Amino acid sequence: MSIAPETLQPVERRITQEQLVQYADASGDHNPLHLDEEFARGTRYGRTIAHGMLVLALVSELMTRSFGGAWLRGGRLKTRFRAPVFPGDTVCATGTLKASDEGSATYEVAVSNQDGENVITGDVSVALDA
Repeated sequence: MSIAPETLQPVERRITQEQLVQYADASGDHNPLHLDEEFARGTRYGRTIAHGMLVLALVSELMTRSFGGAWLRGGRLKTRFRAPVFPGDTVCATGTLKASDEGSATYEVAVSNQDGENVITGDVSVALDA
Protein backbone atom coordinates (compact mmCIF):
# COMPACT_ATOMS: atom_id res chain seq x y z
CA MET A 1 0.00 0.00 0.00
CA SER A 2 1.31 3.44 -0.91
CA ILE A 3 1.78 6.06 1.76
CA ALA A 4 0.45 9.53 1.00
CA PRO A 5 3.12 12.24 1.27
CA GLU A 6 2.33 15.20 3.56
CA THR A 7 3.09 17.74 0.84
CA LEU A 8 3.38 17.48 -2.92
CA GLN A 9 6.24 18.82 -5.03
CA PRO A 10 4.97 22.21 -6.30
CA VAL A 11 4.43 22.96 -9.99
CA GLU A 12 5.31 26.49 -11.06
CA ARG A 13 4.73 28.19 -14.42
CA ARG A 14 4.93 31.68 -15.87
CA ILE A 15 1.80 32.44 -17.89
CA THR A 16 2.31 34.17 -21.24
CA GLN A 17 -0.03 35.70 -23.79
CA GLU A 18 1.28 33.16 -26.30
CA GLN A 19 0.08 30.34 -24.03
CA LEU A 20 -3.39 31.95 -24.01
CA VAL A 21 -3.40 31.98 -27.82
CA GLN A 22 -2.27 28.35 -27.96
CA TYR A 23 -4.85 27.30 -25.36
CA ALA A 24 -7.60 29.14 -27.26
CA ASP A 25 -6.65 27.30 -30.45
CA ALA A 26 -6.50 23.92 -28.69
CA SER A 27 -9.73 24.38 -26.72
CA GLY A 28 -11.78 26.43 -29.16
CA ASP A 29 -12.33 29.09 -26.48
CA HIS A 30 -11.59 32.31 -28.34
CA ASN A 31 -13.31 34.64 -25.87
CA PRO A 32 -11.84 38.11 -26.50
CA LEU A 33 -11.29 38.51 -22.75
CA HIS A 34 -8.36 36.13 -23.19
CA LEU A 35 -7.06 37.28 -26.57
CA ASP A 36 -7.99 40.86 -27.45
CA GLU A 37 -6.04 43.49 -25.50
CA GLU A 38 -8.31 46.35 -26.62
CA PHE A 39 -11.48 44.47 -25.65
CA ALA A 40 -10.00 43.39 -22.32
CA ARG A 41 -9.03 46.99 -21.43
CA GLY A 42 -12.76 47.76 -21.32
CA THR A 43 -13.48 45.02 -18.76
CA ARG A 44 -13.19 45.12 -14.98
CA TYR A 45 -9.82 43.35 -15.33
CA GLY A 46 -8.32 46.04 -17.57
CA ARG A 47 -6.28 43.50 -19.53
CA THR A 48 -6.42 39.96 -20.85
CA ILE A 49 -6.73 37.11 -18.38
CA ALA A 50 -5.78 33.45 -18.61
CA HIS A 51 -8.41 30.81 -19.25
CA GLY A 52 -9.39 29.30 -15.91
CA MET A 53 -8.96 25.76 -17.21
CA LEU A 54 -5.43 26.56 -18.41
CA VAL A 55 -4.50 27.53 -14.85
CA LEU A 56 -6.42 24.61 -13.33
CA ALA A 57 -4.33 22.25 -15.48
CA LEU A 58 -1.46 22.91 -13.06
CA VAL A 59 -3.41 21.04 -10.38
CA SER A 60 -3.75 18.06 -12.69
CA GLU A 61 -0.03 18.22 -13.48
CA LEU A 62 0.72 18.37 -9.73
CA MET A 63 -1.37 15.27 -9.11
CA THR A 64 -0.12 13.38 -12.17
CA ARG A 65 3.49 13.97 -11.17
CA SER A 66 2.72 12.78 -7.65
CA PHE A 67 0.40 9.84 -8.33
CA GLY A 68 0.69 9.02 -12.04
CA GLY A 69 -1.88 6.55 -13.28
CA ALA A 70 -3.79 6.48 -10.01
CA TRP A 71 -4.70 10.13 -10.54
CA LEU A 72 -5.44 9.67 -14.22
CA ARG A 73 -7.65 6.62 -13.61
CA GLY A 74 -9.88 8.08 -10.96
CA GLY A 75 -8.73 11.27 -9.32
CA ARG A 76 -11.42 13.70 -8.25
CA LEU A 77 -11.28 17.40 -7.73
CA LYS A 78 -13.51 20.13 -6.40
CA THR A 79 -12.07 23.58 -6.84
CA ARG A 80 -13.06 27.21 -6.87
CA PHE A 81 -11.66 30.02 -8.99
CA ARG A 82 -10.81 32.92 -6.69
CA ALA A 83 -8.96 35.51 -8.77
CA PRO A 84 -7.81 36.09 -12.34
CA VAL A 85 -4.39 35.21 -13.67
CA PHE A 86 -2.77 37.68 -16.05
CA PRO A 87 -0.11 37.16 -18.71
CA GLY A 88 3.23 37.67 -16.98
CA ASP A 89 2.03 36.15 -13.70
CA THR A 90 3.93 33.24 -12.21
CA VAL A 91 1.60 30.70 -10.64
CA CYS A 92 2.41 27.80 -8.35
CA ALA A 93 0.24 24.75 -7.59
CA THR A 94 0.70 23.13 -4.17
CA GLY A 95 -0.91 20.30 -2.27
CA THR A 96 -1.05 19.47 1.45
CA LEU A 97 -2.42 16.23 2.86
CA LYS A 98 -5.80 16.77 4.48
CA ALA A 99 -6.85 13.17 5.20
CA SER A 100 -5.87 9.63 4.28
CA ASP A 101 -6.93 6.08 4.96
CA GLU A 102 -5.79 2.69 3.73
CA GLY A 103 -6.84 3.25 0.15
CA SER A 104 -7.11 6.95 -0.59
CA ALA A 105 -5.82 10.41 0.19
CA THR A 106 -7.39 13.86 0.10
CA TYR A 107 -5.28 16.96 -0.46
CA GLU A 108 -6.02 20.61 -0.03
CA VAL A 109 -4.72 22.25 -3.20
CA ALA A 110 -4.08 25.84 -4.13
CA VAL A 111 -2.74 27.72 -7.09
CA SER A 112 -1.23 31.02 -6.02
CA ASN A 113 0.31 33.88 -7.94
CA GLN A 114 3.66 35.57 -7.38
CA ASP A 115 2.06 37.80 -4.72
CA GLY A 116 0.91 34.80 -2.69
CA GLU A 117 -2.75 35.34 -3.60
CA ASN A 118 -4.72 32.13 -4.07
CA VAL A 119 -6.26 32.15 -7.54
CA ILE A 120 -7.67 28.60 -7.23
CA THR A 121 -8.39 26.58 -4.08
CA GLY A 122 -9.99 23.24 -3.45
CA ASP A 123 -9.69 19.59 -2.55
CA VAL A 124 -8.58 16.62 -4.61
CA SER A 125 -8.77 12.94 -3.80
CA VAL A 126 -6.88 10.01 -5.25
CA ALA A 127 -6.88 6.27 -4.70
CA LEU A 128 -3.49 5.04 -3.53
CA ASP A 129 -1.96 2.24 -5.57
CA ALA A 130 -1.38 -1.01 -3.71
